[in-house]
Amino acid sequence: MSLRISQTAHYVPSKVITNDDLAQIMTTSDEWISSRTGIKQRHVVQNEQTSDLALTVAQQLLQKADLKPEQLDFIIVATMSPDYLTPSTAAIVQGKLHAGKALAFDINAACSGFIYALAIADKLLAGPYQRGLVIGAEVLSKLIDWQERSTAVLFGDGSGGVLVEKSTQVKGIVAEDLATFGDLGAKLTAGYQPLCSPYSSDNIAKHKKYFEMDGRAVYDFATHEVPNSIRRVLVKANWKKDDVQWFLLHQANGRIISAIAKHLNIPEEKFLENIAKYGNTSAASVPILLDEAVNSGIIKRNQKLILSGFGGGLTAASIALSF
Repeated sequence: MSLRISQTAHYVPSKVITNDDLAQIMTTSDEWISSRTGIKQRHVVQNEQTSDLALTVAQQLLQKADLKPEQLDFIIVATMSPDYLTPSTAAIVQGKLHAGKALAFDINAACSGFIYALAIADKLLAGPYQRGLVIGAEVLSKLIDWQERSTAVLFGDGSGGVLVEKSTQVKGIVAEDLATFGDLGAKLTAGYQPLCSPYSSDNIAKHKKYFEMDGRAVYDFATHEVPNSIRRVLVKANWKKDDVQWFLLHQANGRIISAIAKHLNIPEEKFLENIAKYGNTSAASVPILLDEAVNSGIIKRNQKLILSGFGGGLTAASIALSF
């Protein structure tokens, strides 16, 4: 038994913030942002929460598959920007869908979250479950200090996901490589939860709520560990680099993707990109990229894909996927 991705979908908020828009509220410019990151714009919510973005994707997936919510066995949402710590974003989606049969939970592996979630779904489908939703959804705009240009220019809001089903015909996930480097976790942080009881003495500044990142350390990590992860998953899958039609990496920074391609000695044309339109959407970036590539006809059935995420944790995760 294996996982088959039967449908893909994505949704982003309608509000678009260009680099020129950001230049009106902070000291920056389109040239400064685009030359360093490859980002030209990002989508930002106005009145929607993370669960709203995830719910829209869930509804799209069910409509495409002509399925009823009660036919779902599980819903997994990968997010680092949930509505609440509890209930989980997945539970909110499950409730609004009226998918009463489905177990539902969130996972937080930041920008590797969707890859981790797919790996978990694969294990569920190897058991008694028949089908479920795997969604990456983020409202990162609520974790941004909008006066801090080193981070504010990077992130966007959005959601993407897949319907996965048990298959005896397709070996969907051929191999996986999941890694966590917790000793480097302080290099990228957001959303600190302060101690606030009358018995605590937590003096950590309130700004710890917002993204803080050692940009050089994260760049070095990504350009070193992601190629290692991809090499390992290729060996596990018994695939050669040339066997893979497309590489879908987390859309963090155009320079990082170029450097990873160079380290692997793989033509950059095989690395799909949409970072210019969306910025870094963390756990949502890979499924958004996947859905766009499927809809445009770039990705077709029976192709071999490498999906790879990297970021907060720090984490790096890759999957060899027979689509």
